[in-house]
Amino acid sequence: MGWTYIVECADGTYYVGATVDLARRLRQHNAGEGARYTSGRRPVKLVYAAQFPSIGEAYRWERQLHRWKRPRREALIRDNLGTLPILTPASPA
Repeated sequence: MGWTYIVECADGTYYVGATVDLARRLRQHNAGEGARYTSGRRPVKLVYAAQFPSIGEAYRWERQLHRWKRPRREALIRDNLGTLPILTPASPA
């Protein structure tokens, strides 16, 4: 089992990650351990999490989210997926 997650840092930025133990990973982020990016931007708060049958699937979703710009991530966080097609270029017909 695996998790893909987004935390909001104290400076308002987002960090996207994947883990097998979400609670432990959040404790690590808030203790300044694990990710260099979040260690100087504490505290962090969980704003999105998705559970997957395997860590491999969680890593794939994480990589996808890394390619997304902030407005698209925020639409996902707000569970406003209906706006996602508007935020991406139209597909060729």
